[in-house]
Amino acid sequence: MQDKLMLMIPGPTPVPERVLLAMAQHPIGHRSGDFSKIIAELNENLKWLHQTKNEVCTLCASGTGAMEAGIINFLSKGDRVLVGNNGKFGERWGKVAKAFGLDVEEITAEWGKGLNPDDFKAKLEADTEKTIKAVIVTHSETSTGVLNDLETINKYVKAHGEALIIVDAVTSLGAVNVPVDEWGLDVVASGSQKGFMIPPGMGFVAVSEKAWKAYETSDLPKFYLDLGAYKKANAKDSSPFTPPINLMYGLKAALEMMKEEGLENIFARHKYLTQITREGVKALGLPLFASDNDAALAITAVAPDNHDAEAIRSAMRKRFDIALAGGQDHLKGKIFRIGHLGFVSERDVYTALSALKEVISSL
Repeated sequence: MQDKLMLMIPGPTPVPERVLLAMAQHPIGHRSGDFSKIIAELNENLKWLHQTKNEVCTLCASGTGAMEAGIINFLSKGDRVLVGNNGKFGERWGKVAKAFGLDVEEITAEWGKGLNPDDFKAKLEADTEKTIKAVIVTHSETSTGVLNDLETINKYVKAHGEALIIVDAVTSLGAVNVPVDEWGLDVVASGSQKGFMIPPGMGFVAVSEKAWKAYETSDLPKFYLDLGAYKKANAKDSSPFTPPINLMYGLKAALEMMKEEGLENIFARHKYLTQITREGVKALGLPLFASDNDAALAITAVAPDNHDAEAIRSAMRKRFDIALAGGQDHLKGKIFRIGHLGFVSERDVYTALSALKEVISSL
């Protein structure tokens, strides 16, 4: 049957009908008074979602664009930064930082394992001259299904005093508790096609007062991603450049849905979906790639040691119209990933697990 595809990947995630219908409206002028009202509402609700009183900048960009903005707006050429690398996205932020001439030191862990906060602690405590200007961490490492211990790493950054903490929260924001102000996170980047439940095309960057002070001395090149321009526009309920109007209609509807559900309920739902996914996979006799202690709440990575992961994905798609994500780089063919993020319900997870049982028994 057509139009029955079921997305069980880490992004894009399923989009609610309410959001799709909102995006189907005619666009209006982005400099109009009516659209300014929409921007004002979005800005307030984004602060609610981020649990912050500080600025949240909305970009017409992917999560990668939001992270690049988070790096280039608050650092200067030659700055020393620590980058956590235990997967594809941690690796990417190291490449971005190097591309802009930063002095990058990577703190690594094996893919599928969580970053060790003590490794950050040792580097930060040894930096008595305060030369480390930022610590860049992927909270939820989508490529491996690992949730890094951001809270503990951040405590060591705060004890350092000088360094900013720059967070990739692309697949954690809207799925797991990220209390930006309570933890004192400086820069938090995310993308629309994950927990926000809308299609790709929007990025979000929450910025602390400490980070804005660093912005004043940043000398890295920026124009379209210059967050100072977005901050000024926010104060006027506007945008510095043409915004994705219809995506913002969808964002308005999605944030309304999230407020109706409530943050604690959202976090509890994602935790429960993670638990039943992992228990279901174990019941099928399939090894999990990340341990229970390191498990992300957005995606579960499975390492089917007796089956080719790509063969499983292909059969799931052909027989049941269920899309699962594959492994990346050296993990291609070795793992597959089940997304349970955003607009995903218990029924969706049980449907995917039942289909997976059929596929495994036939291979």
